[in-house]
Amino acid sequence: MRRQAVFLVVVPFLIAFSNSYALPQAPSPDRVQVGPPVRRVEPPSPTASPEELEMRGDELRGEKAYADAMDYFRAALVKNPSSPPVYNKMGIVELQTFHLKEAKKYFERAIKLKRDFADAHNNLAVVYYEQKKYGKAIKLYTKAIDIDQNSASYFSNLGAAYFSKKEFENATLAYTHAIQLDPDIFERTSRTGVAAQLPSPEDRARYNYTMAKLYAKIGLTERSLQFLRRAMEDGYKDIRMVYKDAEFSSLRKDPRFAELMATRPPAIPE
Repeated sequence: MRRQAVFLVVVPFLIAFSNSYALPQAPSPDRVQVGPPVRRVEPPSPTASPEELEMRGDELRGEKAYADAMDYFRAALVKNPSSPPVYNKMGIVELQTFHLKEAKKYFERAIKLKRDFADAHNNLAVVYYEQKKYGKAIKLYTKAIDIDQNSASYFSNLGAAYFSKKEFENATLAYTHAIQLDPDIFERTSRTGVAAQLPSPEDRARYNYTMAKLYAKIGLTERSLQFLRRAMEDGYKDIRMVYKDAEFSSLRKDPRFAELMATRPPAIPE
């Protein structure tokens, strides 16, 4: 079964609205009314099975047709009202459209139906992370990891929460686990990931330097150099430690390292 967990990535959030099977909701001051949405697909078939409806909802969510996806997920719930995966997917849609309160309710419902639903614990933690409630996020990420210790995204998200609390040692440990499980996990997010959410250039610079150390330690030279460059561009003040930190011992022998340090990319202004 495909994992339905959210990995922290900062993206422009779209406002999406459902135009059928709408759940009663009180007006939200955080929601912009832009008029009724234009239906992109045919409405859910009354003869479709819950599995077919859920699968079509997955396809529409992948196409970023969020309102239509919610229609299909709601139709699936009508036929199978106790489906934790569907509630989790609905929460992801709300999270992707930055409706945090609604997302929280769906994730909580999924967890209530299935206490050991690791993805739902992780995704609920993402809601708290977005609300800057890092302590609650850490508890939920830890719960997800207790259930499933083989998800790189759980450890990456945990590291992000620790980093935002400036608990750098714990963050480094979590990131180390994430990279061991999936060396590509940070490469996929690049500058749109955790570093973009950190509040100050100093924190972003430290994050990038930390990532450079982790990649250097496991021998991924190219990625280490990329993060090292970013650390300098963000104005990392202790960049001279690159000549002392043991993690960079092999990297220091690479001609590209000498070239990078010789050119010293200037800090990019905010």
